[in-house]
Amino acid sequence: MLPWEGELAGRLDRHTVVSSLLRGNVLGDPHERPLWVYVPPGYDESDERYPAVYVIQGYTGHLGMWANRMPFRQPFVETADAVFAGGAPGCIVVYVDAWTTYGGSQFVDSPGTGRYHSYLCDEIVPWVDEHYRTIPDRESRAIAGKSSGGFGAMITPMLRPDLFGALATHAGDALYELCYVPDFGKAVRALRGYDHDIFQWWSDFQGRTAFTRPEDMDLIGTLGVAACFSAQEDGTPELPFDPVTGVLLPDVWQRWLDWDPVRMVPQHTEAIRSLRAVWIDAGRSDEYFLDLGAEAFRKEIAQAGLPDERVHFELFDAGHGGIDYRYPLSLGWLAERLAR
Repeated sequence: MLPWEGELAGRLDRHTVVSSLLRGNVLGDPHERPLWVYVPPGYDESDERYPAVYVIQGYTGHLGMWANRMPFRQPFVETADAVFAGGAPGCIVVYVDAWTTYGGSQFVDSPGTGRYHSYLCDEIVPWVDEHYRTIPDRESRAIAGKSSGGFGAMITPMLRPDLFGALATHAGDALYELCYVPDFGKAVRALRGYDHDIFQWWSDFQGRTAFTRPEDMDLIGTLGVAACFSAQEDGTPELPFDPVTGVLLPDVWQRWLDWDPVRMVPQHTEAIRSLRAVWIDAGRSDEYFLDLGAEAFRKEIAQAGLPDERVHFELFDAGHGGIDYRYPLSLGWLAERLAR
């Protein structure tokens, strides 16, 4: 496997999209965002319309990372291209940016970060349908992601069944008592060095080279997700636990639980039953117990009435990281099942 950029059988277009919904967000993050759109082999030689798969990233992921080249691995842009060059039915693949100063948006609307769910659904999807030969229908549109992106992939078809009729979630955030609570204890211990004040840590973090201390990753995730799930009206993130004792604060913690895909399914059974294809996978040794979250989500969608034949469920030997080789597997599977 050569360690240099390979030639694509399809084409990757790089755009900048101006967002009205992200303009003036509380963090002052840019409202002009990069957007990558891949078209499959043969797109330019015909008038055919194609299904679209929207791809979103995990926490601290940004758009440029899709092109990262690791030893003995190809980036997803190339492995996705290989899926279609190898004979899978062609799809347009849309790589969406939802980065924030905190490292991510969880793809939700929040006063603590901005209107990223609306940005995805009400700005990006129409923009792609206007500029590319998509099949502009939910039956021909899927969303896929890993970790926080997997969470976004699970919740978006529930909230917007008019837009998305299929999904793929790789180790998506779910079952929050196992996914998030263990990291709260780590965060409380780390905050002892900052007078139990996460904003004191945040000020220190912003003034130095990122991720130079062991506690940084635990604290950025905790602060960032609090900004997404439990921000006050003025945008200030509110932690769901006491920063001295770690005791959960029931009212704030409930705001996080309301975003747990496992707990959301019973409130969105009609949307779940309407899905034409759902891919769920995770590593058996996932450090955030997202294999158990995957099991729980699978059980809930079955109880909601989604037939087993529309679901691919798989646990594999891995942890949370280094599972990008799974992405082209779900992409090819979705490509076979989206309406044409």
